[in-house]
Amino acid sequence: MSDFSGQVPSQVPDNIPANIAENDPQNLLTTSGTVNREALFALYEESAAADDDHPVQVTFTLSHDLEKRLDRYLVDRVPFLSRTALQKLIEEDAVLVNGRIAKASTKLRRGDVVIATLPPPPSSEIPAEEMPLDILFEDDELIVINKRPGLIVHPARSHKSGTLINGLAWHFQHRSSGQLSTVGKDFARPGVVHRLDKHTSGVMVAAKTDTAHWRLGKQFELRQTRKRYIALVQGHPEPHVDLIDLPLGKHPTIREKYAVRHDDTGKASQTVYRVLEEYEGCSLVELELLTGRTHQIRVHLAHLGYPLVGDDMYGGKHVTERDFGGSSDAPLLTRQALHAALLGFKHPITNEPMTFQAPLWSDLQRAIELLRTYRFQKRIDAVGTLVSVP
Repeated sequence: MSDFSGQVPSQVPDNIPANIAENDPQNLLTTSGTVNREALFALYEESAAADDDHPVQVTFTLSHDLEKRLDRYLVDRVPFLSRTALQKLIEEDAVLVNGRIAKASTKLRRGDVVIATLPPPPSSEIPAEEMPLDILFEDDELIVINKRPGLIVHPARSHKSGTLINGLAWHFQHRSSGQLSTVGKDFARPGVVHRLDKHTSGVMVAAKTDTAHWRLGKQFELRQTRKRYIALVQGHPEPHVDLIDLPLGKHPTIREKYAVRHDDTGKASQTVYRVLEEYEGCSLVELELLTGRTHQIRVHLAHLGYPLVGDDMYGGKHVTERDFGGSSDAPLLTRQALHAALLGFKHPITNEPMTFQAPLWSDLQRAIELLRTYRFQKRIDAVGTLVSVP
């Protein structure tokens, strides 16, 4: 992220160096050294369909003795967030000074390094839309749902309605109580702690209060949650349990794809797979993410030669019922056969451990039923599995 080290010309306020662009590779800063709201929005948009839960951070290194409180300093640097909102960030340990947790009243000095974790900037009201939702749990602080395949999580430039957030807004108004947290509201992303890709189904948690949002977000950031996925892959992975440790980055030529990258663009990425069952031509696997990169599971498995069934972006094939032994040519899986099956975290207020398992949606459940009936070969007792697939 940006580093505001360097000499400050007398005509430039506070800690702003002349070479902002060089020190700001993500182009988050304006020429006056404030965080650019649209640039921050673009970064969050870029990861909207990703499995990468890392938030955006910005770093300031003070070149002057400002004798200014931390909260007032951040008001100057992040003008689209209120002082109250910034104080809340500080309270939830989202701002560090010299690597340590700080208070809003902390006085800043020359040489201090401030690292702030920023939420998506504040949005227009989200229109409430009625839609069926599979709710696994709800209380005053959070809601856990089993997202259906094909449902986008939150509004974006190309999708203003028909998203999970629109449906949750209606649910709170008409069936339940409360509302989504205001964190990220200005980017049409209230309550969104983590995401699932449009065509990936399964368990998700959304926050109903700001405190719950920040505390849940911290658990995702520090990899303190438990996440397991279920997938159908083409072929028979060997060995039956293994760690895939391959760096991932953007595909060199295809904008929407990602790839294994052994150059400086690749980020460390680790996935553990465990084979549960083998059928003729494909396998049922459980996946554990040790990191969270965009399309991580899909790219890792495809790179090894075991693409997800239905994932035509990465070499998987769409299938009909007949492909798995049925009598119909009706399409069965036309999306990646990937389901977020299990999510575990600590309740953000009570600190109680909570674990949720989301039932499979009908397309993936039907595929497994057909394979067990007509293509079954063997079941594997893989060490470390957590998910039971009925």
